[in-house]
Formats: sequence, structure tokens, C-alpha cells
Amino acid sequence: MQPDELILQLKQKNEFAFSQIYDMYSENIFGIINTIINDTQVSEEVLQDVFIKVWDKSESYSSEKGRFFTWLLNISRNAAIDKVRSKAYKNKRKNSDFNNFSFFIKDDMNLDSISDGYGIRKFVDQLKPMCVKLIDLLFFKGYTQKEDSETLEIPLGTVKSRNRT
Repeated sequence: MQPDELILQLKQKNEFAFSQIYDMYSENIFGIINTIINDTQVSEEVLQDVFIKVWDKSESYSSEKGRFFTWLLNISRNAAIDKVRSKAYKNKRKNSDFNNFSFFIKDDMNLDSISDGYGIRKFVDQLKPMCVKLIDLLFFKGYTQKEDSETLEIPLGTVKSRNRT
């Protein structure tokens, strides 16, 4: 099938046409998204969102206004920029993944002895008492943020903000 025929069938919600369009364009669109986001996993999520938008808004495409690829490119670019500007994405970039630090912990050691060995405890002890309680529960006792919130009787959002700070 030619792209024009596929686009017409896509507008009629033909799943085969959608699949063919995905196969034709997804690799290029992923490259564009990943250039902006620079994170493969997040870029794959945005790519999926882009093609959901293409499916939902296919009737809004008009060949008189421009090429299909340009329309698809604009949706992709805007979705990637929206993702990079989102608060959740920015917060994720601020927080380090625990796996980056797991090499410090050996199976036969307990976290308090490790943290004391690296001098982390002395820095934690210099924080405000509420922050010390929060960090102690989250990092030294393994509580989740929700459990920490319930134990300290403070809102979950406050726990998340203090943890990030």
C-alpha cells in the first residue's frame, strides 16, 4: 500500500494501516524523540504516546496543510518537549537511582555500619530533627515514602519534598 492509501485507511481507524504506518515511521520518530529526551526508556514511552495521539487525531491530518511525516514530526517534537518540561521528568532527573549506589552495600553488612563507615551519619545528624527522622526511616530502616508519611503523620507530598531536598 502507498502512504496516501494508508493515511486514508488510518483516518477510518483501520488497525492494519496503523500498524503499517507505525512500522514505516517509528524508527525515525524514535530517533527524533530520543535526541530531545536523551533517555531510551522515556523516549519509548513518548513514542507510544505519540502513536496513540496519531490514532486518536488521525482525522485532523490534512494533506493540503503539509506532508504526513511533517505532521507526525510536529506531534513527536511537541510530545518530547512537553515531557522534558514536565515536573515529574525534572524531579526524576534530580533524584539518583538507588542502583547507582548499591555497590556500597554488601549482603553481610547492615546499612548503619556502612553509612557510619562512609561518614554519612554525621551529615544526617546535622539536619533538622524532622529531616533526620524522615531520612532514618527511608534510608536506614527501609520504609517507603507512604509508610514514612503514615509513621510521621505528615502528608505524602511533604515527605517527597523533604526527601528530595
